[in-house]
Amino acid sequence: MLIWFLPLFLLFLMVGLPVFFGMLAAPGIMLFLNGQERDVALLYRNVYNGMDSFPLMAIPFFMLAGELMNRGGITERLVEFSQALMGHLRGGLAQVNILSSILFAGLSGSAVADTSALGSMLIPAMEKEGYSRKFAAAITAASSVIGPIIPPSGIMIIYAYVMGESVAALFLAGIVPGILVGVGLMVMVRLTADRYNLPAARKVALSDKPLSKREAVFSWVLLRLNLGGLLYLIAPLSSEADSFLKLGVFAICLAAIHGFLLLVRRGVSHAFRLTCKRAVVPLQTPILILGGILIGIFTPTEAATVAVAYALVVGFLILGSMKAKDLPQILMNAASTSAVVLLLVGSAMAFKTVVSLSYAPQIMAEFMLSLSENPLILLFLINLLLFVVGMFLDAGPAIIILGPILGPIFVDLGVHPVHFAIIMSVNLTVGLATPPMGLVLFVASSVSGEKVDSIAKAILPFLAIEIVVIFLITYIPAISMTIPRLTGFVQ
Repeated sequence: MLIWFLPLFLLFLMVGLPVFFGMLAAPGIMLFLNGQERDVALLYRNVYNGMDSFPLMAIPFFMLAGELMNRGGITERLVEFSQALMGHLRGGLAQVNILSSILFAGLSGSAVADTSALGSMLIPAMEKEGYSRKFAAAITAASSVIGPIIPPSGIMIIYAYVMGESVAALFLAGIVPGILVGVGLMVMVRLTADRYNLPAARKVALSDKPLSKREAVFSWVLLRLNLGGLLYLIAPLSSEADSFLKLGVFAICLAAIHGFLLLVRRGVSHAFRLTCKRAVVPLQTPILILGGILIGIFTPTEAATVAVAYALVVGFLILGSMKAKDLPQILMNAASTSAVVLLLVGSAMAFKTVVSLSYAPQIMAEFMLSLSENPLILLFLINLLLFVVGMFLDAGPAIIILGPILGPIFVDLGVHPVHFAIIMSVNLTVGLATPPMGLVLFVASSVSGEKVDSIAKAILPFLAIEIVVIFLITYIPAISMTIPRLTGFVQ
């Protein structure tokens, strides 16, 4: 009888009950009717226990870092940098929109934040350049799903916590799939340029506003340290070499990069150089997060606090774009967003307890294996299921509900748990932009003033590309698993 909590939960969702209350009410009612009153108390006690976790502290800190970066004027710099690289192509602002989403993903990890921040800036600019408003809103919504795929990613932190996986492994596994989605969207923009009568290629006028002395020095140092460090990592140097030799090799790498940058300097305009310099400070955030995790300096949770500290230094000391009076609103926004996520995670852990008591995973496994025992066919079917679920349910709650049920089935069939985590995360993230209930469609509609149904029609070609990428990720594990394996986070 306990298994009936799942249909009851779906019924609650259909009548409009918030997910948090549905996840607690449905199992609570069924436990009571099943005579398990003592388990009802355990259910609600697990809500707090589910939130009381050190790894979950990464979520509010990443939320806060994203708010600080966005309020500090970082978005404008990323858009300007993207325009310097892509703006001269046909349909340049559409390409800029996609590249900005890729870069912004390393700061926020949120599709909604991406749609809101970039959409409010780029949709009016695209309309002014001759793009239709529905196309501008559609490409903004379609590219925003890259946010939760490229690290840092809130939904991957949730998946890792609920399923007991490595956050670092999931972060690294999301890099290539996220970039692949972005490249696919860029290709589709070029292929549909004639159909949508996109503006012709033209030279982009970049601002030559000088940097402050502090930012100029900071950008100069960071650019050489980052590129020099990258060159040092690929240098053929034994791990057993002494510290003096390593320091010498690193100095040589820095000198080589400095010489290379002096050569490049001669071939680009002054405005282009300034635009690139302005992007160095914002782009340091994902480098700091991933670099620190890879080198082993800090955990993903500690990386989130470092990202907040860096965002504060950038906003107050380097760029001077934030004032003390901005902090209360920033903290309030981050706190309210984090509270929603953490309440869902807490209810998820309680929900997961009842899932195990009801034997739902075993029943689901028997049902799926009765359809086919071929993992390839089952992966196809599960993609269809996740795609449909993503149309109606936000990615976080969907992962919380379905992860404990579906994950063990595919692990038993030989699918690596990190690979399945990426399949599920990407699929449900794309659902955020899928009609009829995709959340970012409504955000894009609010930002642009365009009707949801017209955006939904314009987004279909881009959704087709994202579905193709999902199946590539599903059937070619190397796409998501290569980086985690090379870095030793997955065996």
